[in-house]
Amino acid sequence: MVRSRTSNAHALAAIESYFSLMPNALAYLMLLLWPVVSLILFRRLPLERAILWCILAGYMLLPPVAEFDLPLVPDMDKFTIPSIMAFVLCIGLLRKKVPLLPRHPLARLLTLLFAFSVVPTVMTNGDPVIFEVLAGADPIVFISDMLPGLRWRDLGSVMINQVIILMPFLLARRYLSSPQGQKELLLAFCLAGLAYSIPSLIEIRLSPQINTMVYGFFQHDFAQTIRQGGFRPIVFMPHSLWLAMFIFSATLATVALARAAKTGTRTRLVLASVYLVWVLVLCKSFAALAYGLAFVPLVALAPARWQIRVALLLAAIAITYPMLRNLGLIPTDAILAQAEAISAERAQSLGYRFENEAMMLQRAAEKPWFGWGGWGRNLVRELETGAIISIPDGHWILVFGTLGWLGYLAEMGLLSLPVLLLALEIHRRPATQISPYATPIALILAATMMDMLLNDTLVPMTWLCVGSILGYAERLRYPGLFEKSRALFDGAQILAPQPPPLKGRSLL
Repeated sequence: MVRSRTSNAHALAAIESYFSLMPNALAYLMLLLWPVVSLILFRRLPLERAILWCILAGYMLLPPVAEFDLPLVPDMDKFTIPSIMAFVLCIGLLRKKVPLLPRHPLARLLTLLFAFSVVPTVMTNGDPVIFEVLAGADPIVFISDMLPGLRWRDLGSVMINQVIILMPFLLARRYLSSPQGQKELLLAFCLAGLAYSIPSLIEIRLSPQINTMVYGFFQHDFAQTIRQGGFRPIVFMPHSLWLAMFIFSATLATVALARAAKTGTRTRLVLASVYLVWVLVLCKSFAALAYGLAFVPLVALAPARWQIRVALLLAAIAITYPMLRNLGLIPTDAILAQAEAISAERAQSLGYRFENEAMMLQRAAEKPWFGWGGWGRNLVRELETGAIISIPDGHWILVFGTLGWLGYLAEMGLLSLPVLLLALEIHRRPATQISPYATPIALILAATMMDMLLNDTLVPMTWLCVGSILGYAERLRYPGLFEKSRALFDGAQILAPQPPPLKGRSLL
């Protein structure tokens, strides 16, 4: 009887745990309504702002975890729905052209490679992964679990997912790559950060409960929101670290706008920058705070050449880290020792990441070129039960294990190439001919790439930054690529004819 009560208690606990992660009806209703919201944005706002707020507001407000699992297409969630709607409405409603391939040959090659690198992955992963248990004196094999192999029909879904990921990148390359478009991008980050700081401060004071109150579930492990005797905010983000990186991006954007602004507006932007730095400190994320402390003075005081050099250095570290990690050339023990000197808690977290990376690298080494594909085949599991024993954190190890070297180099190459091309163009020109908004966006991108070594923080806003930087570098390299005349900057003043200004009242 006791055993029965115990088993019933465990079953009840499991059921309660399951339903605590179940989104309520409002969560799915919000996903269903977002196409309508997107339509309103594209009808009432200028194109640049409609693209930005369709994707950015979706990331800020839509529920995490909740998704529509439709057959033969990727899951429809807070990342895919806004990206699809922005792309479809731009082409279908406004009849705007969106080039599908960049002009630069290497960028074009990497874009194609990103979209089609999944083909060899699917072709080389048709066999299922089987977990077997041996029992009895004469061993009898029992299949305890199985991960399905990839089939040709899976190829369509995976390729569609790759194309959806690229949609913000393609939109930003065309419509957010002019100096005015880049200013709109930074302004959107600034306003979004200021707006999101309000619920963030509420959660810092009262504990992270907003997602639970609105959408009926908590999206992650609550223990990970407890830091330094207080709380880290999460609101509607997948994790507190995502929110901290979001606030960091908003802070850097506000500082960049303050530096380029005229005297009257500059005071307000400086005050907003100080406020966002304070919020960033309260987010209690060591990495995001370190980026902020390093890059805020750089954007505020350093010339564009120094800013792009730092961005290029970080991008180079991000793309070469997996290679060095595979060769055992990353001094993880020394890094952990330095982290221990700063914080024992942070050192423990970092050590846990390194341990999981090592397990995942061993798994990835079995299929190094094209990876293991989806269905969690890239994860390390118990040989008999199939239970997952590895918890990947960094985005790079997920991509490397899933798509192998081919997919990894395609994605990281596409992320880092715009920074390199912008650096080359800045080197060839005087500072007065460079947009004051380009290098801060490159720094936001580079910091995100560094953070991707430890966390899976690649989101659609990152692809907006990638497209904006690549498009701007291409505008400099190929004059008249998108417009008949190219805009040159003298500080914050435009020296060449500009495209028509955005309709509506200025937000600054």
